[in-house]
Amino acid sequence: MKTRRVFVVGTAEEIPPGTSKIANIEGRSVGVFNIDGEYFAVRNTCPHASGPLCQGVRSGMVVSKEPGHYEYIRRGEFIRCPWHQWEFDIRTGQSWFDPHKSRVRRYDVRVETGAELLTEDAELVRAGLEKGPYVAETYPVTRDGEYVVVTL
Repeated sequence: MKTRRVFVVGTAEEIPPGTSKIANIEGRSVGVFNIDGEYFAVRNTCPHASGPLCQGVRSGMVVSKEPGHYEYIRRGEFIRCPWHQWEFDIRTGQSWFDPHKSRVRRYDVRVETGAELLTEDAELVRAGLEKGPYVAETYPVTRDGEYVVVTL
């Protein structure tokens, strides 16, 4: 069974809504995006020609039910590769030009408090251990912010 690893990529304040951050996680370049308070992460490599995908323009999608009537939807939820303009959905990694063959790798993201991060012992988790039913006496820990965490 492959163990999933967790990496802190920054504080929630560092990636406010509408912005992104590119992080290097164990040799992988990953773009972390905040879309209206929800965080998403995708590989910063376009599957077409390995361009720096997450450095591209963020956009939405234009849809039309009939000629002359257009609607711009999902503003800022698509990333366009700066090299050849291939577009991918930041939420899912799916392409819209070739949805069955082309997609970009996405990663799970969550926001945790500093106190939550302190309760995880990454080395023990990587070793395959799980927390037991017994708990020792604990002391309160103050929260000093929230951190964006990517799981590979």
